[in-house]
Amino acid sequence: MSTVSKALDLLDVFTRTRADIGLSDLARLAGVNKATCYRLMSDLAAHGFVEQTDGARSYRLGPAFLKYAALREAAVPMKEAALPLLTALARESGETVHVSALVAGDLRTIAFAYSPAHAMKVMMEDADHLPFHATSSGLAVLAHMAPNARSAVLGSPLARRTADTLTDPARLKERLALIRAQGVAESAGGYEPEVSSLAVPLFDALGRVSGALAVAAPAARLDDGHRARIRAGLCAAAPDMVRLWGGSAPQDITTLWAATAQGKDTP
Repeated sequence: MSTVSKALDLLDVFTRTRADIGLSDLARLAGVNKATCYRLMSDLAAHGFVEQTDGARSYRLGPAFLKYAALREAAVPMKEAALPLLTALARESGETVHVSALVAGDLRTIAFAYSPAHAMKVMMEDADHLPFHATSSGLAVLAHMAPNARSAVLGSPLARRTADTLTDPARLKERLALIRAQGVAESAGGYEPEVSSLAVPLFDALGRVSGALAVAAPAARLDDGHRARIRAGLCAAAPDMVRLWGGSAPQDITTLWAATAQGKDTP
């Protein structure tokens, strides 16, 4: 593994709930020895990518990321473009809405919006990484991946997050075939107990799957009528989300979305 890859692995350990990390914990979580971790973190600190917190030996992400995040957002304003649509869908569905994108082979949350309709809602602050097999977003993306990429995911160890997480590759293949036929993915308790979600895939300019748009709700609130309204809302919003990000969805998918948005049954 290259030095750059090792440094990136260290940065990937940081999350919203793990924003400050000591050197020993960082080395353990990244799977590198302490001396290597210290050398890499010193190099990253010299360039502003990490910094040590005042009066402590722990590290946090540094200000250099603000520069590059601003440049990225200026060139491709994904979050800014998505928020109005997410807010509208959250208001319409009464639930939490989020959008994710494929980043270096992982599915990452880009933006989210909460509905004011209910005090009890699904929170997204800690869901930076969405497992392909355990979330509706991941299933929606996995169903439309290139066959070799999908096989690589299904052939890797699939962590069981809850009692309802589907980890059997054969059963997952059956689920993915159904998702491709319907244009919408659903997960019930696969990522968090008592949380259900529905998602549609998003596509880039070449028609390749690039992310997902999803609605997440407490399972107790998701009766058949509410589920149908969420499916219709997602399918109505999906073409707009694809266009906002400069993408183009395959014709068979747009046909499925149009039928579902109009309340027609899909296979």
